[in-house]
This record gives sequence, C-alpha cells and structure tokens, in this order.
Amino acid sequence: MAGNDNKAVVQRFYQEVLNQRKLDVLDQIAAEDYVEHDPFPGQGNGRADLKARVASLHKAFNPLRFNVEDVIAEGDKVVVRWTNSGTDRGGFMGIPPTGREFGIAGIDIYVVREGRLAEQPDTPEPTGRLAESREALAQAASEVRHRAASPPARPGREGGSNWA
Repeated sequence: MAGNDNKAVVQRFYQEVLNQRKLDVLDQIAAEDYVEHDPFPGQGNGRADLKARVASLHKAFNPLRFNVEDVIAEGDKVVVRWTNSGTDRGGFMGIPPTGREFGIAGIDIYVVREGRLAEQPDTPEPTGRLAESREALAQAASEVRHRAASPPARPGREGGSNWA
C-alpha cells in the first residue's frame, strides 16, 4: 500500500474513531491482531482491546478533540504529530474526574499492513506521564483529606501528631 494510502488509514483513526466517536470504523481500519506496545493498564492486544482503549478515552474525556498537525509516511510506518484537548469528566485509570479542561501534544507511530492499523510501536507519548501526574495529584489530595480529617494532637495529649 502506498504511503498516502497508509496516511489515509491513520487519519481516519483520528478523525472518525477518536473525534467522531465511531468505534465501528475500527472494524474496517484495524487488524484483528492489532498490537499495542504501550497499552493502558489491563489492556491487551487485538482490535477489541483497541476499541476498549478508545472507549475509555471517550468516557473519561468529553469533549475530546484531536488535531492532526503532521503526518509522515515511509513504507509501512506512519508518524503522526498531534495535539488534543478535552475535559476530564469520567475518571481515567481509576482516578476520579477533575472536571478540568486540558491540552496535551504527542507523537505516535503506526504500522499499517494490508490497509489496516497493525501495530503501534512503543512511542514517547504523554499518556503515561498524564496518568503518573494524575496519580500523584490523587495521592496528594488523599493525604490532604486525611490530614484535614485528623487534625494534629495538641502538645501533652496522647496520640502525638499526624503531621510529619
């Protein structure tokens, strides 16, 4: 398949699947044995797990909008530089929603075989950093709530202090 055809497959993923929320398009553009090298926790490989990944993004971030900034194709590889924005409404990876708007940027690499997304090699993308940041914020919020619920003991009283 020519580079422009491969680009078109990847652009359909961003426009129709991610932006227009048409998960059924993955049946047309993703291989049944799709391989994700940087899966979300609990995500496996295959088209069904890719659908679950996208559905989790749609549930967590609404609205969610990807803008494809650049697309470069060479052989069976397609590189996409994107920006996205949305609102954290549904919780993500076990972390409660914040209700806040966000914007991030990333670069993804896809392998397209026989006109279908076949693989996404491990690429430096912000999802892991976003999840780590949210986990750190959730932990800090939990500690603040714990401290607020357990005020420090007064000097000379049993139990000492909860404040480190």
